[in-house]
Amino acid sequence: MTALTPIPLITRLSGRVIRILGCNPGPMTLQGTNTYLVGTGSKRVLIDSGDVDTAPEYTKILSQVLKEEKATIEHLVVTHWHHDHIGGVPAVLDLIKSLGGKSALATVWKFPCSPDDDHQPDDDHQPDDEESAARCDPLKDEQSIRIEGATLRVKHTPGHTTDHACLVLEDEAALFSGDCVLGETSAVFEDLRDYLSSLERILRAEPRVIYPGHGPVVAEPRAKVLAYIENRMRREQQIVQCLGSRAGPCDVMEIVSEMYKDTPQNLWFAAATNVNHHLEKLLKENRVAQDGEKWLLKSTSSL
Repeated sequence: MTALTPIPLITRLSGRVIRILGCNPGPMTLQGTNTYLVGTGSKRVLIDSGDVDTAPEYTKILSQVLKEEKATIEHLVVTHWHHDHIGGVPAVLDLIKSLGGKSALATVWKFPCSPDDDHQPDDDHQPDDEESAARCDPLKDEQSIRIEGATLRVKHTPGHTTDHACLVLEDEAALFSGDCVLGETSAVFEDLRDYLSSLERILRAEPRVIYPGHGPVVAEPRAKVLAYIENRMRREQQIVQCLGSRAGPCDVMEIVSEMYKDTPQNLWFAAATNVNHHLEKLLKENRVAQDGEKWLLKSTSSL
């Protein structure tokens, strides 16, 4: 595995943006969750909150930054429900109170999950603090969040999760991508069709720079997003070709064994998850048919 780019705990990225690492490095979180303090005045926006397990370390660093900036947090925007982004919410709210008194409160924003979402947060992965739950307001697509020195435009970008949000910092043409686009490695997703649509939406926003949920700043957003799309479409074409070369239906592992024959077999399960996502997209597009656990290419599909 390629070594990850070192990221300092605190980095001033621009006159309006300070990145603060969530102190939770790991195989899925890379260097840790990137959280961002946005604005120039005494009231700021915090994007994401890190993980519950590392909240004490994270809030200590966040407190240091807030004191240095002579600022507090007015809005806390959670990009999606995964625990490494939402888990620190109660601790952050407690910090805001400790710095500003019991009356100091921040509005916590997040898109609602889809009612049909099979990947809703479980009891271990959502804040159990009653106040944070009560203060969580639903984001709306194209909503604006304004504070001194910054205007953030909300974009609903499902695919990684149904509730995923990106935010455009209009003052700098910068985009906070959450887990839709990462600084290093490829992103995972629940719904490929929605994910590709969200990547196209990011392209249309024409960001000058991307501040991702994990990894270093993306200095060439268009090239990065196009590479994500091209990689997925290349995999899709391989699946279509694999199905088209068979005399009858085949299951996911048969497709994986052909597509990933040069990949160690202990990685095939992860590969099968991606193949499944591709097949579900093709099924929605009426390009494949499902027969139990087997799949076949429809004759109307174009290779």
